[in-house]
Amino acid sequence: MSNSSSITQFLLLAFADTRELQLLHFWLFLGIYLAALLGNSLIIITIACDHHLHTPMYFFLLNLSLLDLSSISTTVLKSMNNSLWDTRAISYSGCVAQVFFVVFLFGAEYSLLTVMSYDRYIAICNPLHYGTLLGTRACVHMAAAAWGAGFLNALLHTANTFFLPLCQGNALDQFFCEIPHILKLSCSHSYFREAGLLMISVLVVFGCFVFIVVSYVQIFRAVLRIPSEQGRHKSFSMCLPHLAVVSLFISTAVSAYMKPPYISTPSLDLVVSVLYSVVPPTLNPLIYSLRNQQLKDAVWKLIAGSIS
Repeated sequence: MSNSSSITQFLLLAFADTRELQLLHFWLFLGIYLAALLGNSLIIITIACDHHLHTPMYFFLLNLSLLDLSSISTTVLKSMNNSLWDTRAISYSGCVAQVFFVVFLFGAEYSLLTVMSYDRYIAICNPLHYGTLLGTRACVHMAAAAWGAGFLNALLHTANTFFLPLCQGNALDQFFCEIPHILKLSCSHSYFREAGLLMISVLVVFGCFVFIVVSYVQIFRAVLRIPSEQGRHKSFSMCLPHLAVVSLFISTAVSAYMKPPYISTPSLDLVVSVLYSVVPPTLNPLIYSLRNQQLKDAVWKLIAGSIS
């Protein structure tokens, strides 16, 4: 038995026990990480360099790619390092930092997806006031609010989690440091305080979800009233990538946190955690690139320019 003052490191859940499977995990995650790095970097550079893409929608997309790239770097790189060097250890300070950045980046991403649904709502349902309601200053303020909300949420949860005394060992049933698994190590009834904070976060998340759903109900009603088929197709092309990203983000997160406890096993938890922490940051650039002709043209233009 130990307490939090004597813990100098945590032990993360390993993907495999044999050396061959550990190396397979390393190379698999390396390929996924490089794909996410390439896709998100291309979107960031393309939007930053092409002045035709300096619009609210692409400004928010640039922020989304920054968050995706940061979040997958936070979880995957340490796991790859552990598999490569055959270890499970992460330092106490490293675990604190990982918890903070995981909560910060995923919270900021969800807030940003909510802001992006408002952007799509104004673009489709109130296009004449789009430039007024979503000017440069308003977009910067909304993006800053999304990042700020994630930061404050992470600061609160991280401080409260690591303030609790830990006496149930130092082994975590997760491949990265995550609050629910750290709470399992607590020997204090004060963990109910963190559980209360988590419930408040759940209510905020649910409020954002309701906002997104209501926005898209209004959007689809407006699109279906457009008389021309070309106009409807253009409107759907603007909205469907964002809706697909939101659905992927929410469905993977819900499967991780809302699954019944009686079906929870270390192997299943590992698979589900990969789904919500690794898959969305990797697929988001592909989803936006496939459905957005303007972005595809700009990316190919950038690639052709760099080659020539």
